[in-house]
Amino acid sequence: MLGAWVATTLSLFIYSFLYKDNPLFKLAEHIFVGASVGYLLTITYHEVMLKKLYVPLVEQGHWLLAIAALFGLLLLARLIPPVAWLSRITFAFILGMSSGVAIPRFLSSFILQQVQGTLKPLVSVDASSGANSIGFTVSELNTLLILIGVVSVLFYFFFSIEHKAGTRYVARTGIYFLMVSFGAAFGYTVMARMSLLIGRFDELLLYASPAYGYATLIILTGIVTGLMWWERKRARTA
Repeated sequence: MLGAWVATTLSLFIYSFLYKDNPLFKLAEHIFVGASVGYLLTITYHEVMLKKLYVPLVEQGHWLLAIAALFGLLLLARLIPPVAWLSRITFAFILGMSSGVAIPRFLSSFILQQVQGTLKPLVSVDASSGANSIGFTVSELNTLLILIGVVSVLFYFFFSIEHKAGTRYVARTGIYFLMVSFGAAFGYTVMARMSLLIGRFDELLLYASPAYGYATLIILTGIVTGLMWWERKRARTA
């Protein structure tokens, strides 16, 4: 019951921003930021400092973890101006390791896989029946679309020649593929946000039932009343 009332209060405080920026929204925003930081520090302390550093280092004798502890302590040198330069050692190590892990994955996902997708056969030849028969499936149609899309998009960004006559239509085809790609990405983002909104509304409707003491209706009435009082106070002081 208490959790339902707290969740409803904070949710409606956040949605009050749809009216305008107000103290209720700012209160919920500060609570969210503070709770997030506190949760992150707590998880870091228990999962990293205790389970992955203290227990293996002190109780299990994995002394090589002392090097990791030293790197972590060097990060705190940023808080001490005279020795703040020591933190650059850890930052350099983090950037180097992150780049070494991310660059191969990036090349594999966004370059090699893209090249591999354009090298698939456009048609299939079946020689099992004695005579070669050529087929064209949905998968090969998809391969053809990928090939046309990749070539036209790359051609659109090729500025060494002027896009006119026949080359203009190839570049325009690339623009269409880019529009479809951006539209799909935007639509996916919107649908994800709509899913979150629907889930929140489902809970607010559930908390409006008698089982939860009409929490949504009571808190919504209180918020509307509070915003009306806040607007009148602002009008008097203006």
